[in-house]
Amino acid sequence: MPDPSPEIVLEVAGLRSGYGSVPVLHGISFDVGREIFAILGANGAGKTTLLATLAGLISVMDGGITLHGTDITRTPSYESARLGVGYVPQESAIFPDLTIMENLLIGGMIGKRPHDQRLEEVFETFPDLRKKTALRAGNLSGGESRIVACGRALMQDPDVLLLDEPTAGLSPLYVEQFFEKILEIHETRGVSVVLSEQNATKALSIADRVMVLSLGEGSDVLDAHEVTTERLKEAYKL
Repeated sequence: MPDPSPEIVLEVAGLRSGYGSVPVLHGISFDVGREIFAILGANGAGKTTLLATLAGLISVMDGGITLHGTDITRTPSYESARLGVGYVPQESAIFPDLTIMENLLIGGMIGKRPHDQRLEEVFETFPDLRKKTALRAGNLSGGESRIVACGRALMQDPDVLLLDEPTAGLSPLYVEQFFEKILEIHETRGVSVVLSEQNATKALSIADRVMVLSLGEGSDVLDAHEVTTERLKEAYKL
């Protein structure tokens, strides 16, 4: 795995966000270079809230977010997507009444390169989609739906890809394949990946650096190879 670039692509400083007037995240700070950055934590730790906030779907109460040095703290989600933030939520990530091709082309509405070029890259990454483009997305399995959602996000030509629990509820076969694809996307496209996961072992196997969330607070950011079971238990407050 290549060393992460010292270039800071995404920077988060003192981030507080939540729902209504109730904060869920409490002063989260980290930065992401050209790397796979894993965010680990148990259910309820705040992982989904963090990624949705980075995508512009949840309002920031305090702190800031920058993308390539540009402040996107209060930028709406559609504008964040145009600027280079791709987001794949854990659930409801596809349009079930549309075909696979239609789902992909919706992602392609953002970005400047020709649709055909971007589609070909998606099919190279996920070759099984090539023969299924006319299928209605609502008829897909959970693993197939997750692949379509990821492909749609890649059609946007993102600089940063936010993946919220991408393997949640998937069979072991799909889990293995999806982690392989995440690594491939990073290495072949140079896309920075922010990955939230409960499967710490698998996430650590592909990540460059890691932060653990516990009750809305982040641990120190560590190189993935430095993370031991003891450090994980301490960060998870176990």
